[in-house]
Amino acid sequence: MIVRVSKSILVGAVALWVSLVAFGNITDYGTNLAFVQHVLSMDTVFPDTTIKYRAITNPTLHHASYLLIISAEVVAAILCCAGAVQMFRKIADPSAFIEAKGLAVIGLTVCLLIWLVGFIAIGGEWFGMWMSTQWNGIESAFRFSALILGVLIYVVMPDSNRMGRGNAAEP
Repeated sequence: MIVRVSKSILVGAVALWVSLVAFGNITDYGTNLAFVQHVLSMDTVFPDTTIKYRAITNPTLHHASYLLIISAEVVAAILCCAGAVQMFRKIADPSAFIEAKGLAVIGLTVCLLIWLVGFIAIGGEWFGMWMSTQWNGIESAFRFSALILGVLIYVVMPDSNRMGRGNAAEP
């Protein structure tokens, strides 16, 4: 049962963290809006790069992109929170606990999509964020992705029992 408790707590911890990220982005909107503006505008990439045609300089699209990021963070936080609650509610029943992991898995996957797809793939590669010394979020996005992936793998792993074997109810 301790493994189920641990999994539930870690999903709750991710929910708390992503909630704080979203809250910070909502209550201090301008700070990270500047990050999004610079990345999308590609104004700090290498001067002679040939990918500047990808730049988006429209302020309305900057706000729309940032609101999409914040919305995804809110959805991820809600899903992880609801997933953690469901897992805690079914903690005593190993079979029910397995079924209760669904929302947590979806929430953690949304988190991965935000930082892996949104920041590393789109921001880092498409908009060349890796070229910027000031507006480069690749390291943070990788750290976040690795952390979330670790929790996701742990959550979907079969729970161990007395002899270190997986839970017989899980495939």
